[in-house]
Amino acid sequence: MYKVGVIGGGTMGAGIAEVVARAGDPVLVLERDTASAAAASQRIDTSLARAVNSGRLTQGAADAARNLVDVTLNLGDFADRELVIEAAPEIEQVKVDFFTRLDDIVPDTTILATNTSSIPVIRIANATSRPERVVGVHFFNPVPVLPLVEIVVSLRTSDDVVAAVTDYATNRLGKKTIRSGDRAGFIVNALLVPYLVSAIRMLESGFATADDIDAGMVNGCAHPMGPLRLSDTVGLDVVLAVTESLYDEFREPQHAAPPMLRRMVEAGRLGRKSGQGFYTY
Repeated sequence: MYKVGVIGGGTMGAGIAEVVARAGDPVLVLERDTASAAAASQRIDTSLARAVNSGRLTQGAADAARNLVDVTLNLGDFADRELVIEAAPEIEQVKVDFFTRLDDIVPDTTILATNTSSIPVIRIANATSRPERVVGVHFFNPVPVLPLVEIVVSLRTSDDVVAAVTDYATNRLGKKTIRSGDRAGFIVNALLVPYLVSAIRMLESGFATADDIDAGMVNGCAHPMGPLRLSDTVGLDVVLAVTESLYDEFREPQHAAPPMLRRMVEAGRLGRKSGQGFYTY
């Protein structure tokens, strides 16, 4: 059993907090202001209610999990946490700043994990005095539903930390874990995001419509969702952030972000979470 802290109560952070609480562990979520804290709480309430309505969870289990979640505006409240999972926006400097501050707050024994989807973990670990206790623990959206967690091991992460977080994710949270080396995109996004970006370039060029691109992959390749609708589900801001990380790491033309993707993010058309992306929600 761990006392867990989660940095950020957005879609990913709220999902991580929920699965931790459903496993029976107390979890503290950090948000930046009262409005964001209320929104984080509502995300968890809505997700738990959905699990009850679908029959995946009993009302008693949902209530027990909800009672294990608290939201705070004060990072200092994390001083007793044994595992902290950062789920802040996919902006390297934001993550680095959190790890720098956490390093002065939590005990030396605390494991610091990042849910980054693409940023090399060593860049974040080097912001602390304990890089050997920093590891990537990358969940997938929606966290309560998708079983996968990537364990991302930097060149300085200790074997004990890798073993501890793998055991926790597998045996406590019930997730399927895979181990990745520490380079941009890790395993899943290094394969997935170039595919999504290729679909965006195809749409941008006028070669085919969004509906036809998605229908081709669903009906011709048995994918459960087409690449453009999947991009909307992931979040176009996240797709852009991963694309930029991949390009920064490898400097290959296929990793350059299409102008259409940049313009959509700049316009606030982020996909499902904003109500408008390649499709309207």
